[in-house]
Amino acid sequence: MVKREALIHEIEQVPEPFLEEVMDFIHFLKSKITKERIDTAIASESSLEKDWLKPEEDEAWQNL
Repeated sequence: MVKREALIHEIEQVPEPFLEEVMDFIHFLKSKITKERIDTAIASESSLEKDWLKPEEDEAWQNL
């Protein structure tokens, strides 16, 4: 929590005209995290696909 508090303190010191840039950067970081998660999921899909396509998997999930 110390880092968060320090960041809040720093943001409070930023002049008003620059706050939009700070907000843009925060949005950029959040979208970067989301993109990395999507990329990881896509990469995992190809390695898991071999198991998903087995008849045993179809049987296991047919009641859902």
